[in-house]
Amino acid sequence: MHKSVAIISDVHSNHLALEAVLQDIAARNIDLIVNLGDSLFGPVDPLATARLLMDQENIVHVMGNCDEVLLHKESSSETFQFVKPLLDQGIEHWIRSFHRTWAYEELLFCHGTPWEHDQYLLEEVTAGGVRYKDTVQLANELLDVPQRYIFCGHSHVTQLKYLPTNKVIVNVGSVGLPAYHDDLPYPHVMESNSPHADYAIAYRNAQGNWNMEHVMVEYDWERASFIAQTNGREDYAVAIRTGRMA
Repeated sequence: MHKSVAIISDVHSNHLALEAVLQDIAARNIDLIVNLGDSLFGPVDPLATARLLMDQENIVHVMGNCDEVLLHKESSSETFQFVKPLLDQGIEHWIRSFHRTWAYEELLFCHGTPWEHDQYLLEEVTAGGVRYKDTVQLANELLDVPQRYIFCGHSHVTQLKYLPTNKVIVNVGSVGLPAYHDDLPYPHVMESNSPHADYAIAYRNAQGNWNMEHVMVEYDWERASFIAQTNGREDYAVAIRTGRMA
C-alpha cells in the first residue's frame, strides 16, 4: 500500500529542474512517483532528462501529447526537429510503454483529461481567451469517472478545485516549463508567473484520507534558461527564467 505519491508533469527536457525535484522527492521518502508526461519535448537537454527518468525505479509514466508527437516520423514543429534526431530506439520503446491514464485506489492520473491528452481539464480556450470552467460543468464532465481525485498537467499551471460531487481535481503544474504559447484551438498563453519547478504530493493522513500538497522547488533556472537560449529558443529561455512569456 502506497502512503505517499509524488506527481510530476511537463518536464519538457529541463533536466536541471527535474534533478532538483527528484532530490526533493527523495528527501521526503515518498513511496511512488507518477509522471504525467511531456518529458523530453524541449530545447534544454532531452537525453539527460530521459536518463534521469529511466533510472528511476519506482515511477509510473503517463503519455503526454508531446510524448506521442515524438513517436511520429515527421513534424513541422521546431521543437520536434531538435529532439527527434536525439532519440534512439531504446528511448522510443520506453515512450511507447507509457500508460494512457493510470489509476491507484481513489486516484486517477492523466496528462490532459481522462479522455484526451491534448485537451485541458480545468481550462477552456475560446477566441476571447482562456477561462476556468465552473465547478458544475466540471462535475458533469467527470460524472463517469469513478475515482475521487483526478491529477492532471498539460496547462502547466498549478490548481486545486473541489467539486460539488466531492471530487477533487489537482493540476500539478510543470516541473520544467512554467509558461508557454500555443496556437490551438486559438492562440493563447499559459503562465504560472514563477520560475519554480512545480509538482504535487498526495499522502494519507492518520484517518486514511488523502491530503494534497503543492511543492515549488527552487533550482538554477538561469542556467536552464541560458541553455535554451544557446539552443536557439528565446521563447523557452524567457519562460524558464520568469514563468511568463514576456
